[in-house]
Amino acid sequence: MVKTLRQHCFTNEAGEDIWLFTLSNALGTEVLITNYGAIISSFKVKMPDGRFNDIVLGFDDIKEYQGKEYLDGYPWFGAAVGRYANRIKDASFEIDGKRFYLSKNRGNDQLHGGITGFDKKVWQFVASGSSPYPYLQLRYVSDDGEEGFPGKLTVNIRFELDNENQLSYEYTAVTDAPTAINLTHHSYFNLKNGEGDIKDHQLKLYASSMLEQDENLVVTGNLLSVKETLFDFSEFRRIGDGLNELPEYDKSYVADKKGTLMAEVKSATGDISLQVHSSEPIVHFYSGKWIPTVKGKNGITYSAFSGLCLETHKHPNAINIPGFPNTVLRPGEVYSSRTTYKVII
Repeated sequence: MVKTLRQHCFTNEAGEDIWLFTLSNALGTEVLITNYGAIISSFKVKMPDGRFNDIVLGFDDIKEYQGKEYLDGYPWFGAAVGRYANRIKDASFEIDGKRFYLSKNRGNDQLHGGITGFDKKVWQFVASGSSPYPYLQLRYVSDDGEEGFPGKLTVNIRFELDNENQLSYEYTAVTDAPTAINLTHHSYFNLKNGEGDIKDHQLKLYASSMLEQDENLVVTGNLLSVKETLFDFSEFRRIGDGLNELPEYDKSYVADKKGTLMAEVKSATGDISLQVHSSEPIVHFYSGKWIPTVKGKNGITYSAFSGLCLETHKHPNAINIPGFPNTVLRPGEVYSSRTTYKVII
């Protein structure tokens, strides 16, 4: 049945209500989203044999996203990321001759918006419905100076699940002062109902180059060809083959064609695959090496390589690299991006 449901989970110490929303389509697929961090906590698709396959990592109880073991090795399970995805060098940048200093949460740099980014905020419920498809809209207002960023930023995210098993999320944002912005979403995918690791998954990336990183994984501004290297996923390759020689994958790939199919991943048996389409120029492939050992949904224990991320966003650290695409949002402008996950069975 096509529907959108809302369930109250708990009220936090600040008096904010935490909700869980369910989007269901005609194929029996169910997506659970909470307004805590705009987290996608479940993405269950119905397989041909009738069983459900939950293809994202997460927790059964929303309170577990605030658990100590999880936060100690914090991996951003399924969360909204902002104000700025990936790493900003030296946690600072300059706009119009004025330098801004950000919170630091990765050595001397800032990662994914800082210590308390959009992933840990309680988002406001805006709207939900089922026409033409089940959808949910959430909003977060980031105050001027939050994590060091200038300007009051109002962000909306709209999730939609259609009857072709396509889950999309669309960001829009406006600001009252020039600011840096680069939003993404951080779902970890495992096409085996979250069981085992993703080394047997097959991956294809529609990208022939990636961005060079320094020793702290901060993008430098240089472009590197991936052709005939361990980072080349121009044809389907088993992820674990490269991990026999590399410690992990944690790289930003530049899409060959913006606004189209960017990545595909399929199970070892080929019974299910996932396509990632996006308006964004970058797909960041992370193989999940640093996932903490925690008990997730259905009693499954997660650990290193339990899930993979395909994060779509703008060029990392672009705010500090002349010649990189613009990531400054100004008053009167509207930031927008759209990404779609399409499940094929």
